[in-house]
Amino acid sequence: MENSILKLENTAIFQEENLVLSGVNLDVQAGDFLYLIGKTGSGKSSLMKTLYGDLTLKQGTGEIVGFDLRKLREKQVPFLRRKIGIVFQDFKLLNDRTVFENLKFVLKATGWKDSHKIKTKIEEVLEKVGMQTKGFKMPFHLSGGEQQRVAIARALLNDPELILADEPTGNLDPKTSMEVMELLQSIHQSGKSILMATHDYALILKFPQRTLKCEGGELFEVVQQTP
Repeated sequence: MENSILKLENTAIFQEENLVLSGVNLDVQAGDFLYLIGKTGSGKSSLMKTLYGDLTLKQGTGEIVGFDLRKLREKQVPFLRRKIGIVFQDFKLLNDRTVFENLKFVLKATGWKDSHKIKTKIEEVLEKVGMQTKGFKMPFHLSGGEQQRVAIARALLNDPELILADEPTGNLDPKTSMEVMELLQSIHQSGKSILMATHDYALILKFPQRTLKCEGGELFEVVQQTP
């Protein structure tokens, strides 16, 4: 299909030498929102890491935002990560610099040079996530929910075609999880594609979307039962 931004065909996902998923077929179209569920150790994180170039795709064919995962070389990984946004469970913010400097660091690392454009872009993404007044703060002075909002802002910096969110609510309380989820929904409604790994079934029921499950070494689609 022309609008596939992520396509895996008959792929095998390895964690080092261990086969964790086999016969994986996945087609994510522009504008899709998919959940990825499964128990700890079922292969969710290994699949995510393969998609953003942390693990090598050794079998099958895979393409993400125009990059061939089978042929992906280490020096291409930064270019791949400019076209996708990654949101981690543990935020991965740099604690020795302010929110603004965290975001500036990413833009500089991905080739931005014009100071005025950098400042404008950072203000734009912070406003999108409701953190426009917090640019001067250090990450450790923010709540978990605020840190995750900054992490989502960071994922939006290079206007990605696809956002990979790996357990983005995993370290948050239920109320904050709901707020972060509402933010991701609004980002999706603005036209972004999102693949989100989660074990929070309450969120899936409240915000239903297509759901994929890792279980028994396979990836398959599940139909959510409405309560």
